[in-house]
Amino acid sequence: MNLGQQILFLVSSLGAFNGMVISFYLFFSKRKKALSTLFLSVLLLMLSLRIIKAVFLYFNHSLPKIYAQIGLSACFLIGPALYYFIKAATQNVTVLPISWKWVWGGLLSVLLLSGILLPYQTYPDLWQGPMVFIIYTQWVMYLVTTGFVLKHLLKALFVNHAILTKTEKFWLLLYGGNCVVCAIFLLSWAGIACHLYISGPVSLSFLFYLIIFYHFRGKKSDPTQLFVKTEKRKIADTAAAGWIENLEKVLHDKKLYQDPNIKLTDVAREIKITPHQLSQLLNDNLGKNFSTYINEYRIKEACILITTNTHLTFEAIGYEVGYNSKSTFYAAFRKVQDTTPALYKKAFDNQ
Repeated sequence: MNLGQQILFLVSSLGAFNGMVISFYLFFSKRKKALSTLFLSVLLLMLSLRIIKAVFLYFNHSLPKIYAQIGLSACFLIGPALYYFIKAATQNVTVLPISWKWVWGGLLSVLLLSGILLPYQTYPDLWQGPMVFIIYTQWVMYLVTTGFVLKHLLKALFVNHAILTKTEKFWLLLYGGNCVVCAIFLLSWAGIACHLYISGPVSLSFLFYLIIFYHFRGKKSDPTQLFVKTEKRKIADTAAAGWIENLEKVLHDKKLYQDPNIKLTDVAREIKITPHQLSQLLNDNLGKNFSTYINEYRIKEACILITTNTHLTFEAIGYEVGYNSKSTFYAAFRKVQDTTPALYKKAFDNQ
């Protein structure tokens, strides 16, 4: 390689190398790991393997086929890793759901079986044609699905011009970078812009250092903390008071609590803040999670109905405030009021 090629090789490899270092650091760190951190380590590792394959193949077309198979297999997991990282991070998922285990079990089984039964060395045309098509299609589908998970942040960024936290901006940068890398490889594979192939690795290196520079400009800090620490900045009391007032007004005026399937994202959309900001508001400023807050609000409304609408049965009141079964309503009422609806009504009548 001449000097220019050596510089290009170095630049295009830097992002992948640092991605692998951060991935191993996250995975093997002794500190307690959040579920989102584990998915982020998988994402960085898969991206790094895909990029390394692209770099080596670009500069050495005679590489053994196993390297191409490893790179494409890693590419198959990039989309899922990104989606479940964003899902776990934005929705504060702490325990791996059974459905997620089934999805990942299926993905790994497909990779294992296809790698053993249909190796790249024996079926190069299959891997270069249908297999690559399936892999890139799946990657694009997961990017679109992840976009729906982040739609409130994207809307807040481009439409509402809301102030996003540094953590939320990191999620958007990571998502945008994945879109760019995927688009470059997809255009190159489709033959639309073959000269862009090496731009994928270069763009990953650029993205990696852009994120670090953006996050740590003017600060003396450990760059690895970007990926393992979530920003914990309490919302100012004045801003929180306004948001809480708006939250209660929307819940009351639009009767959102009457929906048994109400979600944090639904409420955040109505009060025009991001789901992450609403979660932070409830946890840091009110000391409760979304489920607890909604239950307490429902029971408060139920108490009003119990004392003012004597013609309604307790079961009807439960349905009226958003519970889809009598047992769920009674359990929530006892938890919040430490008594039953009947005893609460009796105590009120005796006053």
